[in-house]
Amino acid sequence: MIRVLIADDEPMIRKGVGSVLSTDPEIDVVAEAADGHDAVELVRRHRPAVAVLDIRMPGMNGIQAATEIRRTVPETEVVILTTFGEDDYILQALGGGAAGFLIKSGEPEELIAGVRAVADGAAYLSPKVAARVVAHLSATGAGALAGRRTAARERVRALTCRERDVLAFLGRGLSNGQIARRLHVVEGTVKAHVSSILARLGVDNRAAAAVVAHEAGIVAPAEPPPER
Repeated sequence: MIRVLIADDEPMIRKGVGSVLSTDPEIDVVAEAADGHDAVELVRRHRPAVAVLDIRMPGMNGIQAATEIRRTVPETEVVILTTFGEDDYILQALGGGAAGFLIKSGEPEELIAGVRAVADGAAYLSPKVAARVVAHLSATGAGALAGRRTAARERVRALTCRERDVLAFLGRGLSNGQIARRLHVVEGTVKAHVSSILARLGVDNRAAAAVVAHEAGIVAPAEPPPER
């Protein structure tokens, strides 16, 4: 069972998110918070696997709460709920250790997929979020897009061939177990590769590594649907 906390200052949003997550029999919403301070305290009390946090909340916002949660209860992963136009906040949240980013207006299935992914140890970047983050990072002046792509590719060159393969799957949001099955290796080997990738790229978490994968253009293609 995946224990989840939801934090949003709008009661209707909290209830809506809770209702969507409750449709999955493997997810149990154990607490709700109306601001970042309450979210941190309730995470300390309930120790959920995942905290789903809105970015904009009174008092302590979602980014500050994510940072404090990851500092004090590192076993709890954080998913950030965002809206279009909050790209700067997303970049800050990457630095705060958030593992997942979802658009509030996205499909309900994506919310469930994101929570399940980060609970399984993966990073989850909504495709729309990933595209906006890369675009935002690149929109800093003429030639910035090409410059960031070049810089990302230079960073990726420091990786071994196998590490680049793993990074491509990180960019797709796969967990260690999923990557291990794709590469036909044991999960411990993937975990070691991920640690090395984070160190070589100079990033703190899988979500930040996923952004580098998107910038460098090496994200693994989605699996084709099974043939009927």
